[in-house]
Amino acid sequence: MTIASLRLDAFLPYRLSFTTNLVSDAVASAYEEAFGLRIPEWRVVAVVAEHSDGVTQQAIGLKTRMDKVTVSRAASALIDRDLLQRTPNPADQRSHLLMLSTAGTALYRAIVPQALALEEQIFGSFTQAERAQLVAMLRRIDAIVLARTVQAADA
Repeated sequence: MTIASLRLDAFLPYRLSFTTNLVSDAVASAYEEAFGLRIPEWRVVAVVAEHSDGVTQQAIGLKTRMDKVTVSRAASALIDRDLLQRTPNPADQRSHLLMLSTAGTALYRAIVPQALALEEQIFGSFTQAERAQLVAMLRRIDAIVLARTVQAADA
């Protein structure tokens, strides 16, 4: 019986993780240095900014794939810095809605141009077609993995 060999550097799940970590580290250092935000905090700010009527921590977790403890810690840190406001959720009294404060909105508006510039620095050598193809492939991977997760939960 022969055992299949595996070169880690050519193993696609490893390559995806390695590249993700490189990009995430570059983004993290830029946001930490310029705005004092860790990646989970930035993700919370970005998702909350997309929901002007407020969004629950649970919805943020689903959108970002961050666990509820990470979302809760990030939200608490942002509330402590007066960047987020927490209000009762009229649709569900067991949860709260998070909204950007005035300072949070100003921070978001300051970050967005830098975030887009950083994206351009990393992906600027790709054509628009290549970027679209990369996004499409990543979304396909997401769908495959999410479908497997649902199948495993149903089993």
